Amino acid sequence: MGRDVYEASEAAREVFAVADEVLGFSLSGLCFQGPADDLVPTEIQQPAILTTCIALYRCLQEHVPDLAPAFVAGHSLGEYSALVAAGALSLEDAVPLVHARGRFMQQAVAAGSGAMAAVMGLSPDAVDSVCREASQQTGEVVTPANYNSPQQTVIAGAAGAVELARERASERGAKRTVALKVSAPFHCALMAPAADQLAVELKSIRFADASPPVITNVEALPNTSRARVSGLLERQVTAPVRFTEMIQKLSQLGVDQYLEVGPGRVLSGLVARIQRRSGRANFGTLADLEDVRTLLAGDGD
Repeated sequence: MGRDVYEASEAAREVFAVADEVLGFSLSGLCFQGPADDLVPTEIQQPAILTTCIALYRCLQEHVPDLAPAFVAGHSLGEYSALVAAGALSLEDAVPLVHARGRFMQQAVAAGSGAMAAVMGLSPDAVDSVCREASQQTGEVVTPANYNSPQQTVIAGAAGAVELARERASERGAKRTVALKVSAPFHCALMAPAADQLAVELKSIRFADASPPVITNVEALPNTSRARVSGLLERQVTAPVRFTEMIQKLSQLGVDQYLEVGPGRVLSGLVARIQRRSGRANFGTLADLEDVRTLLAGDGD
């Protein structure tokens, strides 16, 4: 993960060097050589993904020096990468911050007691409704965690309540529900202990105003104010990711080209379902560079 840009880009190498230094162990070694099982824990996975995303972005800036996004945004953890890209959060602060965030989220709920599931083919309002019903019936937490597209909502909460909500969703006409392999039920009220611990860490971080604006997960609105970042990141831990609304807001603001920077193509696929006529490209390896240039030239699909 990120190895090809590390080998080809001085800026990318500097990003991994910073991450290794501030963490006190070789995150780059885990990313490039594994073992894969050592990357699974959330407290390792989160800084590894953030570091790789920023390394890719710095490499891209070397190859496309006139790259000038009008806005930046990310999904959950990706919001931290967006803040670094916008100059609102330093890499030196971001890496240990998400390392701690991952640890807090992992520890917030006992293993096996929480769950997450994706519900496909049911409107967000209908998913909200089945979650409320399941929560009332079980007395446990289950709520929407990620509004990924008009036809895909991820739910999170106590394992029993999530399972009941899946059953109710199927009864209401959901095409499919899928249990997700996650280490904890993210973006729900069960993450409150993690939010409280993160709030303490955030007090020591010096944020800057964002340029370009960051479309936030919590509000699905652009933010540039340094004064608001800490509170938004604290709320993000327990609040749903409003990705559908984020893309809709970007469209309202005139955005019609989307560049996903990071390993994988999940977000581009979601954007395609929300704004089908938008141009899209990914930059996850050097092999994607030509697709990026095609998009920025206005020739993307």
